Amino acid sequence: MNIIDQLSLTAQKHPQKTAYVFQDSETTYLELEGMISKFASSLQQLGYRKGDHIALALGNSPYYVIALYGALRVGAVVIPVNPMYTPHELDYILKNGDVKGIITMDMLMEKFEAIANQLTDVKHYICCDTGSSRSFDDSSVANKMKSFTELIKAGSLGVETPQLRDSDTALILYTSGTTGKPKGAMLTHQNIYSNAKDTADYLTINGEDRVIAALPMFHVFCLTVSLNAPLMNGGTVLIMPKFSPQDVFKVASEQKATIFAGVPTMYNYLLQRAAEPTADFSRIRLCISGGSSMPVALLKNFEEAFNVRVSEGYGLSEAAPVTCFNPLDRPRKPGSIGQSILNVENKVMNEFGEEAETGEVGELAVCGPNVMKGYYKLQEETEMALRDGWLYTGDMARMDNEGYFYIVDRKKDMILVGGYNVYPREVEEVLYEHPGIAEAAVIGAPHPETGESVKCFVVTKDPALTEDVLLEFCKAHLAKYKVPSKIDFLDELPKNTTGKILRKSLRDKVNQ
Repeated sequence: MNIIDQLSLTAQKHPQKTAYVFQDSETTYLELEGMISKFASSLQQLGYRKGDHIALALGNSPYYVIALYGALRVGAVVIPVNPMYTPHELDYILKNGDVKGIITMDMLMEKFEAIANQLTDVKHYICCDTGSSRSFDDSSVANKMKSFTELIKAGSLGVETPQLRDSDTALILYTSGTTGKPKGAMLTHQNIYSNAKDTADYLTINGEDRVIAALPMFHVFCLTVSLNAPLMNGGTVLIMPKFSPQDVFKVASEQKATIFAGVPTMYNYLLQRAAEPTADFSRIRLCISGGSSMPVALLKNFEEAFNVRVSEGYGLSEAAPVTCFNPLDRPRKPGSIGQSILNVENKVMNEFGEEAETGEVGELAVCGPNVMKGYYKLQEETEMALRDGWLYTGDMARMDNEGYFYIVDRKKDMILVGGYNVYPREVEEVLYEHPGIAEAAVIGAPHPETGESVKCFVVTKDPALTEDVLLEFCKAHLAKYKVPSKIDFLDELPKNTTGKILRKSLRDKVNQ
């Protein structure tokens, strides 16, 4: 079974049930199934076949849902892309990912036009109408542009779906790499189906649930927990274009939402508005938190303010993503990421490659049908991550005597900005592209709203170089959440005897 066939079965069983709500407009499972089929048939008419790579650069909308499942139905490999990325960031992913077609919004086309000459393998830019007044008649890629809406209109319900094997790649999720270049984690149809099913079963997500999708759909957390899990069980997805506390409360109240999933930053913003009359979570039966560790004080205060249980879990893109959640039928342990979900096994490994003793800190490793098949075109990195059937996460953890896991430290040097992963090397690479930079080092600094922010230390070749100039340079090359919040100028960076930059000394400087 795969997520596409499961969605078709759900549509057959519950044709008139509401699949999703967007801007107060409801769409049934029968209507969704029809649009997916029509879009898939139009993709086939354009020449897309099983194994072709199609990128999605879209915000949260019905467009995303239809495009995702439509592309999967023809057997394409879908590459979700953060629509906030700059042309500089998009260029690498689209070329490395061998992308043949791009589905995006008209308002984002300027980004793709800027790099179109380098994207020689791209055959089509399928544009979703968001009300942009711009004409694309004079666009450099006008001959490659297709209308998303027109493709659905022209499509046929009789699409022929190729045979999809469990081991076939369904998604390639690009994660920030420690080398500065993103790595494409290949998730199979079995990976995404099994994790959606096992997560739904573990958290009892069912056909009566109405799930708020405020997390970005290009992120696998939202894809699995807020989209695939409810849709495969006949639930209703409440699509939000973006997160805002007031809109979440409005949707929760008016649409009678039962589940909310978010990162700790979102819960912090919601808690700050708890005293307002519109802060209504009265029908929410479960809140799900992931992306980064939730401070225990925040968890307790949120539960007290809204009288709702928060189940904190853990996951990573390479595991589709969920491996642990705090169970609903047993006591929840604040500060813990919970226990292994159904059909997934977690264990802590010591430095000798053996399973650690209870309470001993080691590297968290994961095994199960949700674990990726490898990194795209990166055999060496794949062999380092996948060993003896286990995915080594790089996160340091411990397990107590009841099988609850606790993350002790994150992947080395990784910065978490509002739930988004930022690797220092990625920012440093951009800084080094500036001609006035001699040396650069990036660390995470505490931030009251986003958990962490990006802080830079630089040594310059040009004494006249200013922070404002460097920040503007970064904004042109990095997504907003990766842009440094502060840049300090030093005469030299602290190093050890081998010349390695001592990040700990820089962190100590920040914490003084």
